[in-house]
Amino acid sequence: MKFRNGFWRLHDGVTAHYAAEAYEARAVEDTLRILAPVQPIRHRGDMLKGPVITVEATAPMPDVIAVRFTHFAGSVRHAETLPLPGRDRDESAKIELTDDMASITSGGLTLRVDRGEWGLEFVAGGRVLTRSGSRQMAIVDDERGPDPRHYMMEQLDLGFDERIYGLGERFGAFVKNGQVVDIWNEDGGTQSEQAYKNVPFYLSDAGYGVFVNHTGPVSFEVGSETTSRVQFSVEDHSLEYMVIHGPSPKEILERYTELTGRPALPPQWSLGLWLSTSFTTDYDEATVTGFVDGMAERDLPLDVFHFDCFWMRGYRWCDFEWDPDLFEDPEAMLARLKARGLRICVWINPYIAQESRLFAEGVERGYLLRRPDGSPWQWDLWQPGMGLVDFTNPDARRWYTNELGRLLDMGVDCFKTDFGERVPTDVAYHDGSDPELMHNYYAHLYNKTVFDLLVERRGEGEAVLFARSAAAGGQQYPVHWGGDCESTFSAMAESLRGGLSLGLSGFGFWSHDIGGFEGTPDPDVFKRWLAFGLLSSHSRLHGSKSYRVPWLVDDESVDVLRHFADLKLRLMPYLWDASVTAHETGVPVMRAMVLEFGDDPACAYLDRQYLLGERLLVAPVLSHDGEVSYYVPEGRWTHLLSGAVVEGPSWHRETHDPFSLPLLVRPSTLLATTAEAGSSADRDLTEGLVLTIYELADGAEAGATVHAADGSVAATFTARRDGSTIVVERTGSCGDWRVEIAGATGVAVDVPAGVGRAQLAV
Repeated sequence: MKFRNGFWRLHDGVTAHYAAEAYEARAVEDTLRILAPVQPIRHRGDMLKGPVITVEATAPMPDVIAVRFTHFAGSVRHAETLPLPGRDRDESAKIELTDDMASITSGGLTLRVDRGEWGLEFVAGGRVLTRSGSRQMAIVDDERGPDPRHYMMEQLDLGFDERIYGLGERFGAFVKNGQVVDIWNEDGGTQSEQAYKNVPFYLSDAGYGVFVNHTGPVSFEVGSETTSRVQFSVEDHSLEYMVIHGPSPKEILERYTELTGRPALPPQWSLGLWLSTSFTTDYDEATVTGFVDGMAERDLPLDVFHFDCFWMRGYRWCDFEWDPDLFEDPEAMLARLKARGLRICVWINPYIAQESRLFAEGVERGYLLRRPDGSPWQWDLWQPGMGLVDFTNPDARRWYTNELGRLLDMGVDCFKTDFGERVPTDVAYHDGSDPELMHNYYAHLYNKTVFDLLVERRGEGEAVLFARSAAAGGQQYPVHWGGDCESTFSAMAESLRGGLSLGLSGFGFWSHDIGGFEGTPDPDVFKRWLAFGLLSSHSRLHGSKSYRVPWLVDDESVDVLRHFADLKLRLMPYLWDASVTAHETGVPVMRAMVLEFGDDPACAYLDRQYLLGERLLVAPVLSHDGEVSYYVPEGRWTHLLSGAVVEGPSWHRETHDPFSLPLLVRPSTLLATTAEAGSSADRDLTEGLVLTIYELADGAEAGATVHAADGSVAATFTARRDGSTIVVERTGSCGDWRVEIAGATGVAVDVPAGVGRAQLAV
């Protein structure tokens, strides 16, 4: 939201009242409370006029300081606010008051408040991370439209060489400097400034992050209204933001996700390949059986089969009833599929069509959103006459999950929770929440409702969604996918940008439609997307009007799918370890290069490559001719597929056939894989382990951890090099294991299960 006309003036119709001084500062229990009048107080007479901004600073957790500033406390808008699991308050926080300064310190972060001319400074490690000075914190009245609006606005300084990341899954430029970002969920595809997953959190490469704790629309001007500041504003009488100290990007994410909730650990089987019916295709039980048979006949591993929208009858989404004309005995069909080792996912959304058997019941019992006059809210977009479940109503949540429970009883394992973005504001909620503040938060309640049911019925560690919409904190309910993209290389690139941006917003797991959603990919796009998709945390073949089984593209696509699906299954010990790390720390499986190499300026803008876990660099091929450019940071990196070594820091341009791409192992890596790919991701990862040592320098050490299916540690391995000898030691238990040195033909040791040590000569 732009309020200024250039730097000096405001737009006509806009009035801003800026905090001018900290007239009064005092400690109220664990809160630093400040009265900030909008004009200097020269004498008592100046106290007879306002406004006055009430500023409260607290320490929600170590190294996090929250600032809430309020105009009229009685006019703060009501909504069910985001629960913050980590907000237990920092009992060690310290408040200090002097004649010149007031401060609150939490861990290594201090907020200093100037008692003279207004100024907030966030300080850590002896330097100012960011600050709010003169003419930055403000109450803003906007009379440019027919209805006057009231905003709370803050501006934090932005360094000339500082870059901003995050703010949700955004498909435009990866670095957000210069952008206007509105936190407002929309079903806008992947080719616009709109986003399905909006998160009012940004990460700065200057050692801190900022979370605006507001469920409604938040407008960010990232060096756009004022080039040297990040501005954020809400239409309300109060705004709270939290500054999170790192200093590293990974530490910032760890603290942010500790505050807002860590991702649940999805089931191990969910990392395998998912195959979908696609969206508007014609399919029935014979089609499904044919796809599953076709995968098996071609030795293509498959873990999950997904039924998209038309498992239900048209005009009735959602009634949660199988179409009897296409699926005569769905329970028996699901049993046959599950007997083949498959998990089952079905598509749902929170909309109830007028023709659904549930519509009248939902209206009568007050389970659907109503207009302010009490009539049910309806429209014809998506499903004619549809209504929307009111997830603020506990009875409506039970009603909705009871219907899903019948599907779980039938054999369904998980749900694709589609939509949740097209949420109206001309409605009344059961709990009285402000509908504008509920627009984004609706996605959170929707996904939480379904995820909680899966935890209750399937148990922790077995719950997983395939969700499209999200808000802050939504990372707790994985997995999320990128939404509706086209079947082009450009769409593949924008999808990757969105996923990396989402990862820097606290989301640990992310996927996308292999081959793209809209249209039918040509063979080159499909094969390159297969490699990218199977080197993502979760992998799904899905489209709109055409099937995504590879033999309908061309014969080579079958071989490419098999090649990369087998590669992912062999990498499962490593990928499962990265998944457990995402669950325990909030650091995503797919990591932007800046997250691992924040000190390397060449990594600041890289959005066409990423780290898969901590040790593997992936650069998807985005061209018909197979040419790709990528960057490697310092050290000797090894191509996993060819064994070639490249020295960094350096840029490289290579040409790869469809069975290859830049997939490099970081120096000083002990990579845990399995000797055999197997046919499923759902297996014991401690059997048939292969530990490969990559570029371990003399005196250096590398480690690997192998986890059981529940995420517990099964075995750890440590490799140490001393001159020409490398010793690998194991703790915990596993089957027979093998140690080898990359690039050293014949240098390998097979170790029986009962032995915990191996020695190799370099």
